[in-house]
Amino acid sequence: MLPVMEYEFDPAKDARNIAERGLSLALAPYVFEGLVHVADDDRRDYGERRQIAYGLIRGRLFVCIFTDRGEIRRIVSLRKANSREVKAYAPKDHA
Repeated sequence: MLPVMEYEFDPAKDARNIAERGLSLALAPYVFEGLVHVADDDRRDYGERRQIAYGLIRGRLFVCIFTDRGEIRRIVSLRKANSREVKAYAPKDHA
């Protein structure tokens, strides 16, 4: 991935995300601060390359959908990971 200098999101989409999930898209940059797993979001044709990031915010796993546009990372969605995603992301105990 290219180094990201700036994050942006649609204010109307942010308001919907706050209303529906209690989360502002402004929190999304924190997903990228630690270890993060990123994969292409190829569930449908969005007309642009979208990616899914799994990362921790204050010890809780979050899922962020985003697209990189040059040096700007546009946030599409942010939510808490569901139990299936948490189980898949969690490190396996090899003791």
